[in-house]
Amino acid sequence: MTEPHELTALQQRDALRRGEVGALELTEHYLARIEQLNPRLGAFVAVTAELALAQARVADDRQAHGRALPRLHGLPLAFKDLTDVAGVATTHGSLALDHIPARFSHTLVQVLQDAGAVSLGKTQVPEFGLTSYSENRVAAPARNPLDTALSPGGSSGGSAAAVAAGMLPFAPGTDGGGSIRIPAAATGLLGLKPGRGRVPAGTAREDAAALVVAGPLARTAADAGLLLDAMVDEPLARAAFPGEPGFLAAALQAAGRFRIGVSTVSPFAAAYPLRLDPEAQTALDEGIRLLTGLGHDVVDTAFRYDNRYAQAFGTAWTSALANLRIPAGREAQLMPLTRALRRRAQQRPAAAVAGALAVLARFAEDTRAQYSGYDLVLTPALAQTPRPVGWYTAQDPEVDYMRQCQYSPYSSMVNVCGLPAVVVPVHTTAAGLSMGIQLIGRPRAEAQLLAVAAQLEAVR
Repeated sequence: MTEPHELTALQQRDALRRGEVGALELTEHYLARIEQLNPRLGAFVAVTAELALAQARVADDRQAHGRALPRLHGLPLAFKDLTDVAGVATTHGSLALDHIPARFSHTLVQVLQDAGAVSLGKTQVPEFGLTSYSENRVAAPARNPLDTALSPGGSSGGSAAAVAAGMLPFAPGTDGGGSIRIPAAATGLLGLKPGRGRVPAGTAREDAAALVVAGPLARTAADAGLLLDAMVDEPLARAAFPGEPGFLAAALQAAGRFRIGVSTVSPFAAAYPLRLDPEAQTALDEGIRLLTGLGHDVVDTAFRYDNRYAQAFGTAWTSALANLRIPAGREAQLMPLTRALRRRAQQRPAAAVAGALAVLARFAEDTRAQYSGYDLVLTPALAQTPRPVGWYTAQDPEVDYMRQCQYSPYSSMVNVCGLPAVVVPVHTTAAGLSMGIQLIGRPRAEAQLLAVAAQLEAVR
């Protein structure tokens, strides 16, 4: 007999609507999965079982009385521990803060709960969402379900681990420099970063460069489309993007053939030695083979990037740390990397931040111009196989940060450009790990990205 978590999110949605399973029954199933698996995987920091069961009962009551069912009726999910959920503490992954229950829910939470989703809790993140690994001093590190010695990435690492292990059907993540796509690639999921302004960001963190956006982590393109449809079902988003086709419909139709430019060039190459692991190269080669076989025009490129990018991005990415309100005497409780980056941000003159933002604005303009010759741009998802838990934090802060850039050198530039991008698994290594590719779209091309991702699923 098929267990609920073995079904896609779309199949679970349909089963709920047909009355084959109730929202309460489905919620209890996932809570049991979390109780069984979370001690080994560290995906959840907090499980809000009472809140979830209450929401599930409301959903069942709505259906029993014949009322209209919202888009995500009864489907469980969870929020990163950077996103405020009313009545639940947001730790931001930091022992240096007081963990006080939030008074109000973030807009992203409100939108998804209005869509009928049932929130099961908060998932593990790095401190303040800074890193590409989900380890902190608040709770056990998130671990990769494909190999628990390895990290699921960050900053949406707990959410990715939960979806990959069947503790959730899907989950919203947030992405300011790769934080959806990196964990998706590490755990064998599809991760979509929408374009700038498409979805409420999902975090209250200051974001001077407008890097952060929320998007779906899912096992299939259709599941990602289902969640993304709900995430943008908000008045401001609808007004900004009128007449868009449904993202779920785009994934189900899986239509289109495109001109795709391939690149392994990274703007971090001017600052750090970079190389592709053989497994990453194999995944890229497999992606090219599959896309070519599907009828896409896959061609080489000669992109060039501003050598000032690495320093400018680091300045913009960490600038908000200078203004963190850390209670007196608690600085020592910050992670070593956070403490080092905060000290640097505090010593940096305002003019340096303004200069970095200007460099990034020019970088975005130049890069979008180069990409405009193609419908999509293809890069590796990651340059290396998933890294061991503790691989970064065992080093001094400078090496820690460098290793993150070497691991995921193709992610942050997409945020700087404000473009949508999707990571799709295409290769399984001999050790059973997943490796993927990244497809970067033009502005407002999320539907195209989901369509191509669905095409790749079909031929794999």
